[in-house]
Amino acid sequence: MQEFSDERPIGIFDSGVGGLTVMKEVMKHLPWEHIIYLGDTARVPYGVRSAETVSRYSFENAEFLTSKGIKALVVACNTSSAISLDMLHKEFPIPVIGVVEPGARAAVKRAHSDKVAVIGTETTINSGSYARAIKAIDTSVEVTGVACPLFVPLIEEGWLDGEIVNLTARKYLSSIIDDSAGVLVLGCTHYPMIKNVIGKIVGIPLIDSAVETAMEVSSVLADKGLLRHEGNMPVMEFFVTDSPEKFISTGENFLEHPIERISKVRVAR
Repeated sequence: MQEFSDERPIGIFDSGVGGLTVMKEVMKHLPWEHIIYLGDTARVPYGVRSAETVSRYSFENAEFLTSKGIKALVVACNTSSAISLDMLHKEFPIPVIGVVEPGARAAVKRAHSDKVAVIGTETTINSGSYARAIKAIDTSVEVTGVACPLFVPLIEEGWLDGEIVNLTARKYLSSIIDDSAGVLVLGCTHYPMIKNVIGKIVGIPLIDSAVETAMEVSSVLADKGLLRHEGNMPVMEFFVTDSPEKFISTGENFLEHPIERISKVRVAR
C-alpha cells in the first residue's frame, strides 16, 4: 500500500538569516519537503528586544506562515523559542518546534559531567530558557550561560575566522574553559557558522541546536504521518520583511544553496 504523502510545506521563521542554518539541516534530513522561510529582516535583531515585543513579532511571523498552508512551524530563532514557544503552541493548531528543547535534550544526553555551558544572545541567556529546559530533564546539571553579542554582527559580515573572530571568541569563552563544562550548547542559530573556531578554543563537544532541531522536525512529522515522500523536486520559497538583496548575499553562505524564489512582504499589523 502506498504511503500517504503530505504535500504541504514546512514553515520556518527567524529574525534574519541565522535560521537558515536550521533550514539547511532540515533540507539535509528531509530532502523531499517543501519549505517556506520567513526572515523578519526589517526588525532584526530580536536578541535585544523586550519579551513582549518578541512575542508580538513571533505571533505575526507565525500568522503569516500559517496563512500559506504550512503543516508544521519551526521557530528557528533561539530568542523567539525562549520567549514565545508556549504561546505559539496555544495559538496555532499545527506542530510547533523550537530550537531550545532539542538542544537541551542533546546536551544532557552527551554531557560527560554535571556541567553544561550555553552561549547565545543577551535575551536568550537572560531568559534562562536553556537552564530551565536542561533542569527539567536533570535537576543535578549545573548550567552556565554566556552572552556573546558580537558574534552575530561578525558572522553576518562574513568574518568566520581570523584574528578578530578568534580574539573575540577567546574573550567570551574564557569562563567556559575555566568552568570544566562537559558540553557547550550553541544557543544561537548563527553560531554554527563559527563552530570550528569555538570548538578549538573550548576543546569540548558542541551541541548544534540546528542539527538537533532538524532531527526533532523529522521525528515529529514521521510520528504524525505528515512526511512528504519522493516526488517532484521540493520547492523552497523565501520571504523577507526588508532588503532581499542583502538577505540573498548573506543567506546563501548560511544555507549553502541558491536563494531564488524570494519576495519582500509586510507581516506587522
